Amino acid sequence: MEGAPTGHFHTTTPLLESWAMSREAGVKVLLKCDNMQPAGSFKIRGIGHFCQQMAKSGCKHLVCSSGGNAGIAAAYSARKLGIPATIVLPETTSLQVVTRLQGQGAEVQLAGKTFAQSPRCASCHWPLTRASPSGYQRQEAGWARPQARTCDAGAVGSWTRAAAQQGAPQTWGGGPGKPPQKGPLSWVLKEKYESSLRRKGTEIWDDANLRAQELAKRDGWVNVPPFDHPLIWEGNASLVRELKATLGTPPGAVVLAVGGGGLLAGVVAGLVEVGWQHVPIIAMETRGAHSFNAAVEAGKLVTLPDITSVAKSLGAKTVAARALECTRECRVLSEVVDDAEAVSAVQRFLDDERLLVEPACGAALAFIYSGLLGRLQAEGRLGPLASVVVIVCGGNGINSGELQALKAKLGQS
Repeated sequence: MEGAPTGHFHTTTPLLESWAMSREAGVKVLLKCDNMQPAGSFKIRGIGHFCQQMAKSGCKHLVCSSGGNAGIAAAYSARKLGIPATIVLPETTSLQVVTRLQGQGAEVQLAGKTFAQSPRCASCHWPLTRASPSGYQRQEAGWARPQARTCDAGAVGSWTRAAAQQGAPQTWGGGPGKPPQKGPLSWVLKEKYESSLRRKGTEIWDDANLRAQELAKRDGWVNVPPFDHPLIWEGNASLVRELKATLGTPPGAVVLAVGGGGLLAGVVAGLVEVGWQHVPIIAMETRGAHSFNAAVEAGKLVTLPDITSVAKSLGAKTVAARALECTRECRVLSEVVDDAEAVSAVQRFLDDERLLVEPACGAALAFIYSGLLGRLQAEGRLGPLASVVVIVCGGNGINSGELQALKAKLGQS
């Protein structure tokens, strides 16, 4: 563990002009590269600030129920502060996430059990729960997988190999009036499993969150909220101060992705602080994780029945109340793209800038790549712009294999 440092935990990230995206948009596009933060996302700004303030108030142990960017930022902050962290996750959490958190020195519990105690498949490390993928293979496909499945944490190729070993067809379904679903059976099985987890998602995550809240009652323990706290918004405002220091004059617009609303709240706070509150904010979401857009349309907070988007980092079923308040303090345009547009933006950004980011960030990039900027201007909702700042919020929740898997799932070559 490291000792308690005196400075903040985030770094001043680059603001880079993208020539490729500027040509695409017909306007100068500047990338605020918070994917280059030491914890991999903008979350370290707000959560780092929150954790430092809690440590000054006597916190001896941090606990968080997020396995995404918030959990990674909490684990990183705890290591920098020299205090322990416990990250409580659903039993369905992937080995990749657990390994990353453990690499930051955090203890990982799966809904109350330590990771080592939780029964998991010996070869692929999937948790052995009532939603076991093997059960779905037997029940839905009508054929049994090998006793020792050859897989690597659910990668597409491994599911295909397991299917091929049993002579499974490479199309699925069919029958009277039902054309077969195209593509490897492996994807159909995996989709059925993931669909089952989505149906159980609230229950599964709630178990972990309740456990985190229970642990936070211990003396000296503090629960780290992923996005809904004034200290987190205060920390996220540092991003706008960096823009002011670099640019001097305000940009034409700021584009960001919205999950729970912590980044939006921080950017609004920062714009007000530096006197740029007239700068429009384009708040991007993916369909199926659009709780902010639903709230804006309804004029009140809305809870989505489920998160169905592949952009899991945007997966807040209800945004923070503060996010809706922000629409009354600054000009915020709420826009929604579909998963295919977000994932396509991730691939194009990788090709253009040689940076791999997650689909949640792809939602913001899709503002440029999908032509939405031009459409908003044609509709008169945005005027001529000298420049646009796109916040590249993070790249923890992706790797090259996962990108290819997402593209295959969405029918992209």
